[in-house]
Amino acid sequence: MPGKPNKVAKQPKAYQLKVTLRWVRPSVWRRIVVRSDMNLEDFHEILQTVMGWTNNHMHGFNLVEKRRGASGDQRQVERDQQRRVRLFEFLKKPKDLLMYEYDFGDGWEHEVLLESVADHERGARYPWVLDGKRACPPDDVGGVSGYAHFLSVLANPRHPEHEEMLEWCGGSFDPKHVDIQALNRAFHGGWAPAGCP
Repeated sequence: MPGKPNKVAKQPKAYQLKVTLRWVRPSVWRRIVVRSDMNLEDFHEILQTVMGWTNNHMHGFNLVEKRRGASGDQRQVERDQQRRVRLFEFLKKPKDLLMYEYDFGDGWEHEVLLESVADHERGARYPWVLDGKRACPPDDVGGVSGYAHFLSVLANPRHPEHEEMLEWCGGSFDPKHVDIQALNRAFHGGWAPAGCP
């Protein structure tokens, strides 16, 4: 953790972030814009929505500190501190990283990369989902290896577990599909800025 949390940013900024689910191939990711002054607990709620999780498990944040010649150390943000700690306290400049873990049993790790920082425009609504690739794995699928098994079973109608897995996931699952418009509607209803899909 940094020293004392800086409660007030001079001016909130618009952070463009790329959130990538680690160890899953092909890659599952989302590109979003959020306010720099949101607390980590609110950011957790946003991540649950944009990635497609159901918020049924524990989560945690780790700051990645890069040092010259090193891969980076991580410092954990304690659960009871997440309401008090603001995003800008950890992500300050492009290429800064924050790790987000969801479901400690399945061990879903997300790399949150700060891609760019812009001025916060008056009246702008956040969060906004800009882009993304592939569906999020279902909750409780069993982590990276469980997800790989799940996909192989669904791809093979003759597999003995096929019908059971299909029923478990609600009847259908398209690993290639992500609906960016639906994600933005989840945050903003029918509202969309000019020029957005």
